[in-house]
Amino acid sequence: MKLNPEQLRAKARRTLPHFAFDYIDGGAEGEVTLNHNRAIFQQWRFLPSVLRDSSQRNIGVALGRTQLAAPLLVAPTGYNGMLRNQSDLMLARAAAQAGIGHIQSTVSTASIEDIQATGHQERWFQLYVLKDKQVTENLISRAKDAGCTALVVSVDAVHFGHRERDKQHYRRPMKLSFPALCDVAMKPGWVLRTLVPHGMPGFGNLKPYLPAEKQQGAGGATYFAQQMDQTLSWETLAWIRSLWDGALYVKGIMTVDDALMVQKIGAQGIVLSNHGGRQLDCTASPMSVLASVRAAVGDEFIILIDSGFRRGTDVIKALILGANAVLIGRPLLYAVAAGGEALANEVITALVQEVDRTLAQLGCNILADLRPEMLQIR
Repeated sequence: MKLNPEQLRAKARRTLPHFAFDYIDGGAEGEVTLNHNRAIFQQWRFLPSVLRDSSQRNIGVALGRTQLAAPLLVAPTGYNGMLRNQSDLMLARAAAQAGIGHIQSTVSTASIEDIQATGHQERWFQLYVLKDKQVTENLISRAKDAGCTALVVSVDAVHFGHRERDKQHYRRPMKLSFPALCDVAMKPGWVLRTLVPHGMPGFGNLKPYLPAEKQQGAGGATYFAQQMDQTLSWETLAWIRSLWDGALYVKGIMTVDDALMVQKIGAQGIVLSNHGGRQLDCTASPMSVLASVRAAVGDEFIILIDSGFRRGTDVIKALILGANAVLIGRPLLYAVAAGGEALANEVITALVQEVDRTLAQLGCNILADLRPEMLQIR
């Protein structure tokens, strides 16, 4: 790929109105966690083995019954229609082309059924638990009917983070300020790619539950914010387990004790995550707890991880420390915003190549060859 991660981010920044860029790029409060998520990867250095035949490489991975061509999944991200029309479909198709996983968000612009139509076989659905249990049950039923092979329950966004950079563009909730509107007017290309011909995008999965006047933009967002179940508990998770007989993952885990609790309820795995620095500021990076969680849950329990990943070397470091695969978020949002499906394909291809190349340079042929002694802590 011609663009490195920072160049990709810069291109997205030039392409998007400021309010849209800061929505995907920003974090909570002082963005301590957001910056920590990237800086922590500098703590580890590789110790490669040489004079080893690593010419017959295979970077495929099995996550239960899910087979991926590389240890990567598209992270669940919300309201991608704000970046470009049909962004969710573009990301799903790009994932399918590369043979990696795709996790759709509850608050995606496309519906579960829209993503089903892409034909991607490894479609997972990320669930936010809502106050109305009938809505939650219906979302789970729709995911099952659409052939989703895993359910990923997010548990770290019950109370939304205070995203200061994001909020500076609004004169009141969901109403852009005059300077922000002027900035939108300076981005006619974005207007044509995103708002024409259907206007502000809505929330495809929530459409069946919304009155007509709340189908698009602010109306759906207001509904969603009001409907988050703030009583979410381990009992709720057990109830969801009873409704879903497929693979179950819990996203937003950051401690050994919580990981063990998830294992106890019969889930297949967890996603170690601080929500990309968008929730509780000053939270540790999931990379800092990865090794201890792996030691506690054993080898068979699946550990996925996100927050701050940009390079194939980042991915390999996580795999060495105990992760089975990595969720990629912001880089793919930058890509789809700046260049649509073609650039999303390029970014995924580049990440896959970086993972493969790093494996070769460490003297390995398969991911199972990776060992803790290949990393040195600074």
